[in-house]
Amino acid sequence: MEASQLLALYEQMAVIRRTEKAAHDLFMSGLVKGTTHLAAGHEAIAVGASAALRDDDYVFATYRGHHHALARGATPEECLAELMSRATGLCGAKGGSMHLTKASRNMLGSYAIVGAHLPMAVGAAWSARLRGTEQIAVAFFGDGATNIGAFHEALNLAAVWKLPVLFVCENNLYMEYTPIADVTAVANPAADRAPAYGIPGEIVDGNDVVAVQEAVTRLAGRARAGDGPSLLEAQTYRHFGHSRADPATYRPAEEVERWLKHDPLDVARGRLAELGVPAETVTEADERATGLVQKAVEAAKNAPAPDPREALTDVWADGGAAWRT
Repeated sequence: MEASQLLALYEQMAVIRRTEKAAHDLFMSGLVKGTTHLAAGHEAIAVGASAALRDDDYVFATYRGHHHALARGATPEECLAELMSRATGLCGAKGGSMHLTKASRNMLGSYAIVGAHLPMAVGAAWSARLRGTEQIAVAFFGDGATNIGAFHEALNLAAVWKLPVLFVCENNLYMEYTPIADVTAVANPAADRAPAYGIPGEIVDGNDVVAVQEAVTRLAGRARAGDGPSLLEAQTYRHFGHSRADPATYRPAEEVERWLKHDPLDVARGRLAELGVPAETVTEADERATGLVQKAVEAAKNAPAPDPREALTDVWADGGAAWRT
C-alpha cells in the first residue's frame, strides 16, 4: 500500500475514533438518550474492508456499527445528529445509535438482533448474482453471533448457492460480558466453523488496516469471480465496555493493557513511519480529524428536532400505507 493511501485510511480511522469519543461524551452529558455501543478499537476492520470494496457493494453491520456507517460515507455530523435525535440525523432521528443506515451508499443497516442480518446479506448476494452486477455483500458480525442459528443457516445457504458474500467476524473476545472462549468449543469461533460448510475461513489481525484491506481485497475478488462465499475472522478488541452502562471491569487488566498497546491507530502510525511519512504529517491528519468532529458536534447540537408529522413516513416502500386499504 502506498503511503498516501495509508495516510488517508489513517485519517479516516482518526475521524471514527474521535466521533466515537464524542458520542461517549454526549451520552454522559445527557444529550444522547437510550443506549449506544461504541466501536472504538474496531476502526481498522471497517476502514480496511471498505477500502477494498466497490462503492456499490452491500454492507450489513451490527448495533456496534458506527464505524461501518462512517467508513461507507456517512458524515460525523449525520451520525451524531442521529444519536441526539435531530432532524438532520442519518435516519431522520428514527434509527438512533443501533440502526445507522446509509442506503444511498449501500450500507444497508445496523441490526440490533444478533445475527439477524446474516441471512439478509445472503439475500443481497443472491440478488446481485441474479442481476449479474458482480456486486458482493459483506456481513459484519460479532463473535457472539457465531453461536446463533442464523449464522449457520446463512453460511450453509451461501455455500449451497455459491453466492458472492463475505462474512466478516469482528472477534473482540467478548459476547457482551461473557468471554466467547468460555462458551465455544473451538478456538476461533468463526474461522474454525467455516470449513464445515465448505467455506474458506481465514484469520486476520483486525487492528492492522493494511492486513484487513489486503485480505478483503483477495476474498472479494474470489467472490466476484464466482468462487462463492468466504469468511474472515478479524481479531480485535473494544476500548469501551459492551454499552455505555458497562464499565467492563470483568476484563483482566493485563489483557486490556496488552490490547491497548496494539491500538489500530498506533499500528497504522508505525506503518506510516516505516514508509517514511513524517510525524508532523500524521499529526496534521489528527488535527484535521479533530476539527471535523468538533464542528460536527456543534452542528448536531444546533440542529432542529424532528417534525412529529414525519413519524409515519419511511414506514412503507411508497412512503405511506394507503395501498393497504
